[in-house]
Amino acid sequence: MNPVIALVRTFRFRLFGEGWGQAGLLARLLCPSDLPPVNPIETSPRITPQSMEDLRPDWVAILERIPGSGLKGSGFPSNVLGEIMHNPDTMGPFLDYWVTCKSKMGLTVREQELVILRMACLYRSDYVWKHHVPVGREFGIDDHELQSVRQGRYETTFNQREASLLYLTDEMVNQRTVSPSAWTGYRSCLSNQELVDLIHLVSQYVFFALMNNTLQVQIEAPLQTIPGLADPLPQLSPES
Repeated sequence: MNPVIALVRTFRFRLFGEGWGQAGLLARLLCPSDLPPVNPIETSPRITPQSMEDLRPDWVAILERIPGSGLKGSGFPSNVLGEIMHNPDTMGPFLDYWVTCKSKMGLTVREQELVILRMACLYRSDYVWKHHVPVGREFGIDDHELQSVRQGRYETTFNQREASLLYLTDEMVNQRTVSPSAWTGYRSCLSNQELVDLIHLVSQYVFFALMNNTLQVQIEAPLQTIPGLADPLPQLSPES
C-alpha cells in the first residue's frame, strides 16, 4: 500500500463518515474509495416495519409537536418509526424524549438540523440525509451550506458557533470523545447546557442512523428523488 495512503488511513481513526476538517479532506482526496457505502445497500428492510395504522393516539399527539413541517406529511419517517414500534413499551417514552428535545434544547432548530445532517454524512445514512434536507431548507440551510456539511469544511461557510457545533460533532463520532485541543478550541461559544444538549442530539442520531443502517430501513417514495450522499455534489455558482 502507498505509505501516504496508509498514514492517512491511520490518521483517520477508521472514520465512519466523510472525515473531519483538513484531515478528512486529505483522506477523501487520497483514498476516496475507502469510505463505507451509503445505506441502505439492500432493497428491502431486514425487519418489516409496523403499520402506521397502529400508531397510538398519544404517540400521534407527541409527533404533532415536532417543529416545522419537514417531518410531517410526505416527509413523515414512517418506516423507521415502524421499526421502533416493535417495542411499544419504549416507543412512547422515546418519542416524548426525542420531540421534547427538539423544542427545549438551547440549540436553535437550524443548529440542530446542521448537526443532524452531519450525522447523516458521518454514518453514511441516506435515510437521515433525505429526511432532513427538506427540514434544513425549511429552517434556512441553503445549497452551499449543505455542500459544506457534506464536505466537512466549515470555516468559510458558518459562523463560529455553528462551526463549533459541527467540529464537536465530528470529534464525538470519529474519536468517541472530544480531544483536549478541540474542547479548548470550540467550547468557548457554547454554554454548559448547550454542550450537554449537543451530546443529547448526537446520541439520538447515533440511534437513528444505526437503526436505519442495521435494519436497512427503506426510504419512503416521496423522498427518493432527493439527491443522496452518493450523488455528485451540485455545482454552485460563485454567487451561491
